[in-house]
Amino acid sequence: MNAIRSDQFPLIIMGIAAVIAIVVFWSVMDMILLGASLAIVLLPLHDRLSRRTRSIVSAGFITVFIFGILAAVAVFTLFILSANTSTLMDMFNAIAVWLNNPTTDPMAYGVPFSKESLANSLSEGTALFVNYQKTILAHLPLVAFKLFVFFFTIFILLFKGRDFKRKIIFHAPNGISRAIHRYSDVTVDTLYAIYVVQVLIAVLTFFMAIPVFYLLGYGHILFYSFLAAFCELIPILGSSVAFILIGAYALSLGDVMGVIILFVLGYLIVSCVPEIYIRPVLVGRRVKINPIIMFIGIIGGLLTMGLAGFVLGPVIIVLLITSYSIYIKKKKIDPVFSAENHNDSKKG
Repeated sequence: MNAIRSDQFPLIIMGIAAVIAIVVFWSVMDMILLGASLAIVLLPLHDRLSRRTRSIVSAGFITVFIFGILAAVAVFTLFILSANTSTLMDMFNAIAVWLNNPTTDPMAYGVPFSKESLANSLSEGTALFVNYQKTILAHLPLVAFKLFVFFFTIFILLFKGRDFKRKIIFHAPNGISRAIHRYSDVTVDTLYAIYVVQVLIAVLTFFMAIPVFYLLGYGHILFYSFLAAFCELIPILGSSVAFILIGAYALSLGDVMGVIILFVLGYLIVSCVPEIYIRPVLVGRRVKINPIIMFIGIIGGLLTMGLAGFVLGPVIIVLLITSYSIYIKKKKIDPVFSAENHNDSKKG
């Protein structure tokens, strides 16, 4: 028993240190988790590049490459928003006038929100899509620090990730080390599926939204479709935010048919179907898990942990199911293990 505890001592210390780190760095934990998850997905590419150059050069090159891609996406998004500022202002102003009208009663239209909550949401939307420059400047220190943490996490895990894993496995008992290999494999598969499916669904949302906004008849079809796809690409937003926003605009214009089109074709089909069916099926198929269980992991993670939950939710579900699978397999092939557990249950 003492030998087992001695072998597990480094893991216990690491576990305690991890808990302390999570508490201390909770405000940036979402960036650490996202950076770590992306680094895990990129490790195979790093391994291939490391055969031709130094590991630190490979890690730096990949980190800079990811920075370049995200910067290009950010610049392109800001360019699109700037080019359509007048369209967004007309939309937000029309909704504001509608909400400030004393005769307006959202409940009369079946909207289950008060005017105050809708006004707050409108203010947040204006800060995000119209006054984004002021919003970024107001939170610039925090944004800059979070970005630094995100890219530093990617770099350090690419550079030292394999060493960390080897040291953990070296200090772990044989049974635990085998489980770590299994957990590592399913985690990589899950994260890879999450990121690939996220991009695919954002692209799919753009093309699915085009006929919806064509039927709506407000013009700016490509911009509205881009707005829906951009919101879908950001896990904590989702394309439903775009359809609800434009639906509120249609409601402020008194366009009942437009509201119906946006709700039925936009919200229910373009927004909900990918989230309820396509995403869980594609991610679940990759890791061989029931789509319903995967749906619970994805949505539950987002609701409870926000942006970090987008990654952690599915990963936790996969690790739980993998742990149960390892336990059942161990129980079947190891009679001693099964007998000990049976005796323990009888004593309890």
